[in-house]
Amino acid sequence: MSVIFYAIPSLIIVVVLLAAAGIVRRSLELRSAWSSGLTAEARCLRSYTTVSGGANDTSVSTTLHHVYEFTTREGRAIRFEEAHGPATVVDGDIVPVYYTAAHPEKATAQPPSQARAAVGTFGMLVFFGVIVTCCIGFMITYHQVSSGIDGLFGGV
Repeated sequence: MSVIFYAIPSLIIVVVLLAAAGIVRRSLELRSAWSSGLTAEARCLRSYTTVSGGANDTSVSTTLHHVYEFTTREGRAIRFEEAHGPATVVDGDIVPVYYTAAHPEKATAQPPSQARAAVGTFGMLVFFGVIVTCCIGFMITYHQVSSGIDGLFGGV
């Protein structure tokens, strides 16, 4: 039964580490796109929202998505979707996009903001670090308490 007190925190740690890796990966993709020097004009083909939450009186979260299409310098047509775009961009608008020659499908229409991206990434990593620390602390505390109880009762 005590394996559950190690398995669940370990599972939480794995999920948090995967999320942290995803955030770092996207941050590096943005940095590469902004620093590549490659830009193009993209047309917003579609914008839509997704809604999450709202069940059992929880808060509702709405995310705005945009679908963009642009042509690279090599003449390749690229279509990509990006979440958390500005509400002022509507279908048919032309916006600048930043991309890399190696992976133009990982383009971004977000304006360059290295400092803001770094602060956001750092903040999320600190938050994830707190979660991992709490899980490890829980497992250590449980181990110490359960070892103390076993010692008191002769391992019963």
